[in-house]
Amino acid sequence: MRKQGLFIGHAGKKGKGVFTKKPIAKNTLIEVAPVIILETSDRKEVEKTKLFYYIFEWGEDAKQGVIALGYVSMYNHESPSNCEYEMDYEAETIAIRTMRDIEAGEELTINYSAGWDDWKPVWFSEDKKQKKEK
Repeated sequence: MRKQGLFIGHAGKKGKGVFTKKPIAKNTLIEVAPVIILETSDRKEVEKTKLFYYIFEWGEDAKQGVIALGYVSMYNHESPSNCEYEMDYEAETIAIRTMRDIEAGEELTINYSAGWDDWKPVWFSEDKKQKKEK
């Protein structure tokens, strides 16, 4: 299930991202997508590829990974974000919900490392890259 009006577009330096053609109200469920579960050994192999940037940690111990279908893996990171993702381990899905009103043409984002309104650096941030290089 995906809300009508969502599309993949150019998101500047971030590459591609998810955008909306129409305004969306706060607390709207905009997508529910099935996932492909990667066992721990499969996840380690996938992490050696470009897909590393598109998988989600999965399971109570976060040792598994998943590739989310639909647009879910295309939402870019922002902290705080304007959407939140919700994992349903039993149904094997990830849902995306808006956390505030979204304007037409706006990019929809999720926070990769914490709650939607938290700030915590992610592994690919400029701060972390600079610290790693020192």
